[in-house]
Amino acid sequence: MKRTILLLAAGMFLLNAGPCKAQGSPADPFLGAWALELGYDFSSAGWLEVRQEEGYLDAEILWRWGSVYPIDFPFVFGDSLFLTHGSDQVREKDSEGNPVRVQHPVYWFQVVKDGADRIRGNAFFPNRDGIGVEEVTFTGKRMPPAGEAPDLAKVKFGKPVKLFNGKDLEGWEMLDPHSVNGWSVEKGALVNDPVQKKGEKHISYGNLRTVKTFGDFKLNLEVSVPEGSNSGIYLRGIYEVQVMDSYGKKLDPHNMGALYSRITPLVPAEKPAGEWQEMEIILCQRHLTVVLNGKTIINNQFVQGVTGGAMTSDEFSPGPIYLQGDHGKVSYRNIVLTPIVE
Repeated sequence: MKRTILLLAAGMFLLNAGPCKAQGSPADPFLGAWALELGYDFSSAGWLEVRQEEGYLDAEILWRWGSVYPIDFPFVFGDSLFLTHGSDQVREKDSEGNPVRVQHPVYWFQVVKDGADRIRGNAFFPNRDGIGVEEVTFTGKRMPPAGEAPDLAKVKFGKPVKLFNGKDLEGWEMLDPHSVNGWSVEKGALVNDPVQKKGEKHISYGNLRTVKTFGDFKLNLEVSVPEGSNSGIYLRGIYEVQVMDSYGKKLDPHNMGALYSRITPLVPAEKPAGEWQEMEIILCQRHLTVVLNGKTIINNQFVQGVTGGAMTSDEFSPGPIYLQGDHGKVSYRNIVLTPIVE
């Protein structure tokens, strides 16, 4: 009798429970990489990746400029994803310079789904004194996965295009027409010299871009970077290959030839400051190859997203080559682009 009752009870439970369904995580709708459009008048490109690690959520973000950085703590509450980030700020020190009052200002992002493969959100940046908050809206589009790396041996190239004629700035224009132009042609080289006068107001020099836009390509050029200087080569206006004096430094994703803050060179290949250096850059199907001074330092590696200073977060439309001109003196020559044809 007892066994019969137990079987009946079990049957009733299964009927009431209905079909068994796997329970997903509340974070699932937010997982993946997202191309962000930020609510600014300029420099409005961003990027976000949310991952489910073993037992915890993790995330990285790029917001307008600078590097990709890890979020301090992502969490889901209700239908929203929250991302928090902050840093310590010393408010008071004792007579010996030791901190006696440290605060941890935090800014945060609230993200919700906005249809299939779309998100939207608000970012909140409190003022450093704790009074007032800047609020910025943003939207995001899910990025497709990497896919297989292209077979570069089978890639077909078109006719080379000489981007710089060695005489003048024909074919080039300022990225921001309101910025100060520090670019000129000297002895067959394209030279940027952003001079700052001591004691005077800082001058905002501009970046130089090609008038024409391009899809995938191979780019060959020579560059010379003075000691301590810094520039960058933006591919299609969105991916920065770093140009800087990093000779003798440890490998880092901010060194010469790196994809800025994203891909660290495989080996050091820089020459000392002031010497002419050769670069060959291939961008094909969101995969990057960089050969610096005859050494392959990035080998057909997937580009995870745009870098700081990108003109747009759209990674699939043609764009210009643009050269960073607001950081330091630099010279370029023999700039030739060979398009990849379908």
